[in-house]
Amino acid sequence: MSEQSIAILGGTGDQGLGLALRFARAGRRVVIGSRKPERALEAAEQVRKQVPEATSVEGRANADAVAGAAIVILSVPFEHTADTVKGLREKLAPGQIVVSMGVPLAAAIGDGAVRTLGVWQGSCAELVASLVPKGVHVVSAFQNVSAHRLQHLDAPVECDVVVSGAKEPRERVMELCALVPGLRAVDGGPLANARIVESVTALLIGLNIRYQVEAGIGIRFTGLP
Repeated sequence: MSEQSIAILGGTGDQGLGLALRFARAGRRVVIGSRKPERALEAAEQVRKQVPEATSVEGRANADAVAGAAIVILSVPFEHTADTVKGLREKLAPGQIVVSMGVPLAAAIGDGAVRTLGVWQGSCAELVASLVPKGVHVVSAFQNVSAHRLQHLDAPVECDVVVSGAKEPRERVMELCALVPGLRAVDGGPLANARIVESVTALLIGLNIRYQVEAGIGIRFTGLP
């Protein structure tokens, strides 16, 4: 398992692609995963064009993308989360970290994205934790980072990222934030706190609608050392 390798499932979407661009620019090996391998290959080619100095960017089917990756980032819509994780169970290995970016927005059932759905486990991240094999760590992060700001490589992202989960995997995901100019990791404590962080996404979507912020609104916590 390569400690430098990051698999991004759903890396063909706006936010996942933005993370792929940023991590590739930081010199990390990036594997973009998709249910449709051809889309993953197209996204990888797009990253290589925008980041010609990238050392290694590949596109694969989801199940192949997770093999050998120390960190697997789930950047898929909430309604596809459970099926995606179930399809990867046999490929995930003890010691891997799965990062949940999902948010149970009501848009998943045809309602507005400014509201969230109740999840039996408490949050999307905790749902993921209930589905992964024993020994695989789940961390919550990156829900509230603007896709537009991630893809605008010439400017810092300017956003705090609340990272929640068990201590050691949480700290390893927090280290990823330092690879992206303008991102600051905030220690969010145990995974149960993802319930709070995920709900903030719906609030930010509503703020974006009312204030019409094209680049997307981020969050900052004041008073931190």
